[in-house]
Amino acid sequence: MARAPSALFDRIPPLLPAGVGAPPAPFFYDQSPRALREKVVSYSAKRYVDMMYVSGLSRAEADRHFRPRASGRSGGLEDEPDVSAAQAEVAAAWKTGQVTVATDDADRRATVTWTDPAFGAPVVGHAVARPGYGGIVLGRHAEPAFTPQPIQRPAADRARAWPLGDGGATPGRNRGPAALEQAIERLFAGSSGIYGVLVATPDGVVAERYSDHGAPDRITPSFSMTKAITGTIIGRMIHEGWLNSVYDPAPAPLWKDPRCIHHLITIDDLMRMRSGLAFAAVDGEGRGSVIFENSFVYYDGEDAFDTAQRAIVATRPGAVYRYINTGLNVLGSIIRDRIEARGLPYHETVYGLLADRIGMASYQHSADRVGNFVASGSGFACLRDYARFGLLYIQDGVWNGERLLPEGWADYALTSTHFGNHYAGCFRTNLDGQFPSLPVDAVWASGASDQKVIMLRRQGLVIAVANETDHTLDLKALDGVGAAAIAAVSEAPRSAAAD
Repeated sequence: MARAPSALFDRIPPLLPAGVGAPPAPFFYDQSPRALREKVVSYSAKRYVDMMYVSGLSRAEADRHFRPRASGRSGGLEDEPDVSAAQAEVAAAWKTGQVTVATDDADRRATVTWTDPAFGAPVVGHAVARPGYGGIVLGRHAEPAFTPQPIQRPAADRARAWPLGDGGATPGRNRGPAALEQAIERLFAGSSGIYGVLVATPDGVVAERYSDHGAPDRITPSFSMTKAITGTIIGRMIHEGWLNSVYDPAPAPLWKDPRCIHHLITIDDLMRMRSGLAFAAVDGEGRGSVIFENSFVYYDGEDAFDTAQRAIVATRPGAVYRYINTGLNVLGSIIRDRIEARGLPYHETVYGLLADRIGMASYQHSADRVGNFVASGSGFACLRDYARFGLLYIQDGVWNGERLLPEGWADYALTSTHFGNHYAGCFRTNLDGQFPSLPVDAVWASGASDQKVIMLRRQGLVIAVANETDHTLDLKALDGVGAAAIAAVSEAPRSAAAD
C-alpha cells in the first residue's frame, strides 16, 4: 500500500516569520529611443545646474564648458557599447539648434528641450539646485518629490591652523619650489578644463594654483570621488557601532529575506565593485538584455536607492569585478536606513558623520528626486576640503587627535581587491602603473573626468586636482606634479636642517 507523501517533501515549510518580505521586484531599464533622448536632455539639464548654481559659473562660462553627451547606453559584463553613432546624433542636434537650454537664475533651474518633428513630440528634461542638496536631476518631472529643507551645518572656523582651518595657509596661489611650480605650469598648459590643483601635507599647503575659472572658494564637481566619501561614511558607521563588519551580508532595506540571492552580497562586495548586480533592460523593439549600468543616476529622475536595490544578481557575488554605480547606491540605502532607525535627521547626519567632522564645510552631496543623497557621485567641494579628506587617510583615520575610522580601515579601504585589479574599497590604486613616477602604493579617489585626490601615505602627501566634466586632463603632466611634489617634501627636512 502506497504511503502518502510527507508534507515536508511536498512544500517548503514557513521557516520565516510573517513580514520578512520577499525578493525585490526587479527594475527594468528603458532603452527605447525616446527614453534615451530623455536621458540626454536630463543629463544636460543637470550639468547646467551643476555648473551655474552649484559651482557658480556664469551662463556664458557654462556654455563654453558644456560638452554634449550621448547618455543612457550601458554595457555588458566585459564590454562597453559603441556610442559613436549616438554621440554624432546628439552633437548634430546641438549644432543645428534642435536642443535648447533655458536657465532660471531665480529658481536655480535648467530645462533642456530636444525638438525634432521627425521624431515626435519634444523631449524635455529638468534639473534644479537647492542649497545643501547640490544639483537634483528631475528627468521629465518639473519638481522634486520632496521639499528640500534647510540643513543645519556648523560654520567652518577658517582661522584655525591647517588642516583644521586655513590659518597660516592663506587660500590662493601658494607657490611651491621651482621644480614643482614648473610641473604645475605644464599641467595647466595641457588641461583646458582644470579648475585648480593643491599639494598639501598635514603641516601645511605646499603649493596651490587656480585657473581663470577656478578659485579657492569655488566648489567643483567630484563625480565618482563621492564613492570614496560614501565608503568612508560606512567606515564611520562601523567605528560608531552602527554596522558590524564589511564582511556581513549587506543590510539593505529591501534585502531582508535571507532566501533572496541578494543576501549573499556583502558590504565589502559593494565597496569593491564585485556585487554581481545588473539590470534587465528592454529596448524600443521589446528585446531584452542584461546591462551593467554606469551612470543613470545622473540622468534619470528615479529613486536612486530603491532602483539600486531592485537590480538583479547577474553574477556570483564576490566573483567578478565590474565597475557600476548601483552597488554604491545600495550602500547609500543602508546609510539612510541606519540613520533613520536611530530617529536621527538623515541629511544633517550624513554631513555630520564625515564632512562636518573634518571641516569640509564647502562639501555638498547631490540629492535625487526623492531626497536621497546620491552615493555614487555628484558631490562638490573646494580643493582645500578635498585635500582635508585625503589627509584623514594620510593620518590613518585620525583627525585632531580623535580616531574617526576603525584601526586598520585605511589599510582595508586603500588596498586593491585582487592581484591585477587596481580597484580598492571605493578608491583606485597605482597597481597598474597609471602614474609611473608615483609609488605602487599611491591611491586616489577618482572622478569621471580625472578629478582626483591622490594620497601618498608614506610621504604624508595629498594632491587634489579639480577638472571640468568631459574635459581632458593631462595625466602625464599630473604624474610630473606628483614626482615634483614627492621631491619637494623629501627635500624640505634637509633644507630646514641646512638653515
